[in-house]
Amino acid sequence: MVNTNIISVFGFFLFVASGCYAQKVFAVQYANQADVRVFVATYPNQADLKVYNLKYQNQTDINNGNWFFTNYANQADKKIYFADYPNQADVKIYFISYKNQAGWVNNAKKHYFY
Repeated sequence: MVNTNIISVFGFFLFVASGCYAQKVFAVQYANQADVRVFVATYPNQADLKVYNLKYQNQTDINNGNWFFTNYANQADKKIYFADYPNQADVKIYFISYKNQAGWVNNAKKHYFY
């Protein structure tokens, strides 16, 4: 009985910890539906985060800028809204072409995706 409870508690914490990385995102239509508002910068030096768009969900890992866009909001760790202007955004992002270029430029904004 005790072993079952310990395994259940351990499993719960594993489940919670796995959702803390927030690399599965869903784009919402309205700002009030979003957890984070992002603006797509024109140049990489304007971005807080350089994002690489993953092809498969199982490639997601820690909070390092590798995103997978889900088809449904309930599959995502974070819901994002694409703002029209930089001053409306919490985080400015820039989409890059290579996975090894992804990552945070401004670590002060990293907390938005935890």
